[in-house]
Amino acid sequence: MRRKKTVLALVILVILAAAGVVIGIVYVRGQKEPEESIVTVEDPEPMEDPHAGQAKSLLTGEWIDASLVRNRPIAIMMEDTKAALPLYGLNSAGVVYEAPVEGGITRLVAIMENYSDLERIGNVRSCRPYYVYIASEYDAIYVHYGQSVQGLEVLNTGIVDNLSGLDGSVEPTVFFRTSDRKSPHNAYASGKGILAGIAKKGYDTAYAEDYTGHWTFTDEDVPVTLEGGADAAVIKPYYPYNEPYFVYNKDTGLYERFQFGEEDIDAVDNSQVTAKNIIFQFVPSSIYSGTQYLNIPLNGSGEGKFFTGGKMIDITWEKASNSDITRYYDAAGNEIVLNPGKTWVCLIQRSYRDRSEIYATTEEFEAQ
Repeated sequence: MRRKKTVLALVILVILAAAGVVIGIVYVRGQKEPEESIVTVEDPEPMEDPHAGQAKSLLTGEWIDASLVRNRPIAIMMEDTKAALPLYGLNSAGVVYEAPVEGGITRLVAIMENYSDLERIGNVRSCRPYYVYIASEYDAIYVHYGQSVQGLEVLNTGIVDNLSGLDGSVEPTVFFRTSDRKSPHNAYASGKGILAGIAKKGYDTAYAEDYTGHWTFTDEDVPVTLEGGADAAVIKPYYPYNEPYFVYNKDTGLYERFQFGEEDIDAVDNSQVTAKNIIFQFVPSSIYSGTQYLNIPLNGSGEGKFFTGGKMIDITWEKASNSDITRYYDAAGNEIVLNPGKTWVCLIQRSYRDRSEIYATTEEFEAQ
């Protein structure tokens, strides 16, 4: 009897549950259908391209006017002595090389694509062979005031187009002297003069068709951080005469240059000279027999250091021939990638490589 009652109870429960479901369904179905509403979605306005009409510079990786991106740069020699300072135009350069010459002093070759409006560039000094080869790596027009015997031999090979202050056909067009300094520290060039000299010599003003640039750059929104690299807040290449050094500014992401114990200032805009990327390239050197002139062969391979973003890694470099571009590689054998901006390359004699100094913090540098 109990079994029958239990079975009956279960049946009743099932019936009630089923009825509840049906009732629930009817109830839900019986509700008032929501009125349809029409939502109008306006087409979004097309986003404006912030780089319309621009292209990336082959020198700096930065966005510039697209009409300028295939224009050949100049590579202009500058003297870096106390008597020549301040220099004019360094902040307009996309790449700068610093290297020793005779007497322990250094000279610079500033490679720039944006110079046409500069009224005064320099001062301008004479050519040495290794600077010619550097200019050729950028398909640049080399601007100088005179040359050593060895420099003239390289120029005569035709490896670069050049404008020389000793060339009477262009000297008064391109160069001028000022009265605020004594000769030979008072020779300068102007942007308009250089352009007129290029036209007079009939040089091509566009890069060679097969020229694709010297460096590889990252995109601005994906910066190179050199993760795992050593801290490098202050870096000091070994140049005993002017004793230059660079201090990293965390706020700007730039290395600020000092020399002779003070800020290195560009007289064009009266602002400090800075760089985004710095490379130490340790190179062989010798003296040309019977002369005082330094010989720095750039072919071959060697070691160096790469600095950006306050960090440093060890690198190697290779240059197969005088007409080839120097390539720089990290420890894994990958070609280094630079942050967009100015690059400063220090050619440092191998015999002095251990005399260059690197400080992890500014406090460490100031305490030395």
